[in-house]
Amino acid sequence: MRIAAIEGGVRFQLLVVPGASRTQIVGEHGGALRIRVAAPPEKGKANAAVCLHLASVFAVKRSDVHIVAGHGNRRKSVTVIGLNAESVRALLGL
Repeated sequence: MRIAAIEGGVRFQLLVVPGASRTQIVGEHGGALRIRVAAPPEKGKANAAVCLHLASVFAVKRSDVHIVAGHGNRRKSVTVIGLNAESVRALLGL
């Protein structure tokens, strides 16, 4: 998984699978972090669930996690403020 350093944080790609039985990170797929979310893919519910789960995993505020591209797609680009690439890899066990 490629994690790019940006000013104040990191950016990486996600592959989101909405409508799962529970929300969890399931590994890597095609250079992206694969995450299953229990929320349905309607009215931004899955996107909100992704941001909330990532904030919990990375122990940052919800407002520090932003979907910057792919709002209507399964593939998304996400930024997390306040972390570096090494800490992301450590927290994800990569």
